[in-house]
Amino acid sequence: MLTRRSIVLAGLAAAVMPSRGFAQAPDKLKVAISQRGFWDSSFLEFAEREGFLKEANLDVEFFYTEGGGQTLQVINAGSVDVAMSNGLLGSIGAFSKGAPIRAIAAQMTGAHELFWYVKSDSKVRSFKDAEDKTVAFSSPGSSSNLILLSLLKQAGVRAKPTATGGLPGTLTSTMTGQIDIGWATPPFALRELQENKIRIVARAREATELKDQTIRVNIANVESLKGKRAAITRLMQVYDRAIRWAYSNPKSIDYFADSAKVPRDIAKQAVDEFFPLEALQIGEIRGLEQTLRDALQYKFITAAMTPTDVAPLFDILYKPPR
Repeated sequence: MLTRRSIVLAGLAAAVMPSRGFAQAPDKLKVAISQRGFWDSSFLEFAEREGFLKEANLDVEFFYTEGGGQTLQVINAGSVDVAMSNGLLGSIGAFSKGAPIRAIAAQMTGAHELFWYVKSDSKVRSFKDAEDKTVAFSSPGSSSNLILLSLLKQAGVRAKPTATGGLPGTLTSTMTGQIDIGWATPPFALRELQENKIRIVARAREATELKDQTIRVNIANVESLKGKRAAITRLMQVYDRAIRWAYSNPKSIDYFADSAKVPRDIAKQAVDEFFPLEALQIGEIRGLEQTLRDALQYKFITAAMTPTDVAPLFDILYKPPR
């Protein structure tokens, strides 16, 4: 027999527990990601395929751009809520001009994955031979832009940095002689390397001053942060979960090979040789003072700025436990 007390308790429970038919609708987010087919641009794909986004009650529409310049354009216009994998130099430059953005997470710390290459019959052996040569990078303000400028300064040569956009077009331009030195991120161009069609002349990890410097960040639109902060925070938590999953589950290599349209052995080589897990920490912006010096030297800002000046740019939403 139901007592009056049990009836009251049952009624209270029914009031606080949502009906299955009226569960809270997932939060919708739009996300732009720089460059499809890179290992570190694949984590949201992994999260979607493994159900992590659904578990976090997120409905994420994401698409890929040709680089950080394009992602900055769409987020400045308010077309997306979040833009992932943007060069920190370009983000600081945009912020200094009043762009409505906030850096919500680190994305890549240190220079590891990029390399520069020439046709196998080129006389260029290293960047020391790059005087007056055209050298590719993706877009102004991107991490490939920063790394290239750092490597050229380190080599002591005056080359001609040239924005070439995505990787397929860059390869075509290099192989046809329109560009002297191309750029790539694995697994792209590893097959051409194996077949001796191209030769590496510089690697990002040779840029010693960038070793402990955050070079790419994930950013959000200011208005999106005001209205969707909780959802964007959950997105960063899912992003971190997907990174940790990717380095512990071999299924991620299968997904990556499928997305990048390369054999599995090339996909695994790309991850093992070019993408150390520690570089993908998201909770801390490192080497900011050096980044600000670079921003001034390479004319991304017109006057010197201090960490205090750019403090409003940074709004780190999630710091994973160590």
